Amino acid sequence: MNRNLKVALTLPLALMTAALTVTASAAPKISAQSIIVNPVQTSLSVKVWTDRDSSGTQTPNYYVNDKIRIYTSVNQDAYVYLFNVDPTGKVDLILPNRYAGGANYVRAGAVKTFPSAQDRFTFDIAAPYGLNKVLALASKTQLNLNDIATFQSQSGQPAQGGFAEVKVEGQQQLAQALSIVVNPVPQNTWISDVAYYNVAQGYGTGYVQPAPVPAQPVVVQPAQPQPAYGFPVYNGYQQSEWRTTFSSDRSADEVYSYYADELQRQGYRQTDRRADRGRYAGQFQNGNSVSELRITVNAGRFEIVILKRQ
Repeated sequence: MNRNLKVALTLPLALMTAALTVTASAAPKISAQSIIVNPVQTSLSVKVWTDRDSSGTQTPNYYVNDKIRIYTSVNQDAYVYLFNVDPTGKVDLILPNRYAGGANYVRAGAVKTFPSAQDRFTFDIAAPYGLNKVLALASKTQLNLNDIATFQSQSGQPAQGGFAEVKVEGQQQLAQALSIVVNPVPQNTWISDVAYYNVAQGYGTGYVQPAPVPAQPVVVQPAQPQPAYGFPVYNGYQQSEWRTTFSSDRSADEVYSYYADELQRQGYRQTDRRADRGRYAGQFQNGNSVSELRITVNAGRFEIVILKRQ
């Protein structure tokens, strides 16, 4: 769930026949902002928000390893379905789930919290960076989500963890699928709301600052090493920025280790390392001098950047 929410269109009107009179009902509205909206006025209302914005109208920042809580409430007894859509279009069904507090029937005026106090886990923020959307869909009757998500894997075994496997990808597919799901129920019995949050680059409350390194610069006269696996030799000892690109069938870990070893031979100590979808970064410190190693790999093509600053 924590590993690691845009197109507008209108669906054809659904036709309803009542006795001898044929009337057209308004189809759900699909938009880049709200995902899916009921155009029919209803007495049912739902609200969704995060722990950093109780109004549900702002876009608070969260950072990797921060913990987030999501809240929802309704003014009438209803079933509430919560979906998270991340910047890449990955969709997660947050509620219902199979943990202790995962039931999605919410009483009027009550506030449903995810994760709840009954759940022995936390919802930790992870990359990718960017805007996430949380969609709350409330219905007075239970909805059939079998075409959207399942708690059974393709092999028929229970899905891993307490969350369902989602079959749709991207906001547009989710909206189109939900418009079909709500079509059989009376139009005035469902409603939706959307909250936003941003996964920002940087450090949040979950970041622990490394212990300071004593200012003992190491003066190194590095010998020119032999190329390993055909990698370009790092020779930017006196440069604030050094770059190189090359192709290799070696793994990203092997490439990272080679250039990390080069920095460590100069007296630097690694203080941080991160990896996310073909991008690798490490931070190294030698007294007051800081170096950053960045590696990007795409189909066997590597780009190496080493930055130094005092």
